[in-house]
Amino acid sequence: MNKFSHESLSPELIHLLGHDERAPAHTHDLGHLVYPATGVLSLVTSDGSWIAPSNRVVWVPADFEHQHRAHGAADMRVVFLPAQMAAALVDRPAVLATTPLATEAMLALTGPGRRTKASTDRLRLVILDELTATGEQPLHLPEPRDDRLLAVTKLVEEDLANPVSLAELGRQVGASERTLTRLFQQETGMTVRQWRAELRVHRALLLLADGLSVYDTAAECGWANPGSFITAFTSLVGMSPGRYQHSLRG
Repeated sequence: MNKFSHESLSPELIHLLGHDERAPAHTHDLGHLVYPATGVLSLVTSDGSWIAPSNRVVWVPADFEHQHRAHGAADMRVVFLPAQMAAALVDRPAVLATTPLATEAMLALTGPGRRTKASTDRLRLVILDELTATGEQPLHLPEPRDDRLLAVTKLVEEDLANPVSLAELGRQVGASERTLTRLFQQETGMTVRQWRAELRVHRALLLLADGLSVYDTAAECGWANPGSFITAFTSLVGMSPGRYQHSLRG
C-alpha cells in the first residue's frame, strides 16, 4: 500500500486514466472528493465497491485505503478537503449526487488557473453545501465477509443473466436459505434481492461504458425486458441508460 501526501500531487489535481486502468491501493492524508468529468470510476475497498458516473462524486475519508479503476477513458478530478471541512461529510466512503453548481466549482478548482487560499476555500464550501444537500446515493456494493456469502455472491456475479433462487444457491454453498438471508442482512445491511439489484446496475454501468447497447445490457444483466431495466437503472443512477451512454461520448 502507498501513502500519499496531498502536496505530492500535481497542482491541477487532474488524473487521466485509460480504459480499465487501475491505481494501486493507497491512502491520502486528507479526505478528498473524486469526480469523473468523463468516463466512469470505481472505488474499491475491503468494505466493498462504489461506482460513480459523471453525475456522481465519490467521497474518500483521510487515511482510508482504496483503489481506483477507470471504465472508459476517465478524466478524474480530485478535490482535497481540510479536516474541518471534511467533518461535514460521513466518516466512510460514499457516493454523492453532484449538481451543476458543484460540478462547475470542482472543474474550476482543478483547472489550470492559480487561486488564492481564500478563493479555493470558498469554492470548497460551495461544493460542500451542494453535496450535503443532495445526500448519499445508493451506488455502493458491500462486500460480505462470511465464506458462504462470498461463495453466493461469486455465483450470482458469474451468471447475472440467469437468476437462481436463494434456496438453490444455499444448496450449492451448504447453507439454508434462512441462514443466508440473516447473514446477508447482518453483513451488508441489504436483503439478497437488494444486493443483486445493486450488482446488476453496477454491471450495467460498466457494460454501457464499454459500448454495449441498452437492449443487450438488459439481457446480459438479467432483466426480462429493456423497459424494466431502464426504470431500475434510472432510479439508481439518476439518468436513463441512453442518456448515460450519451454523456460518456460527450
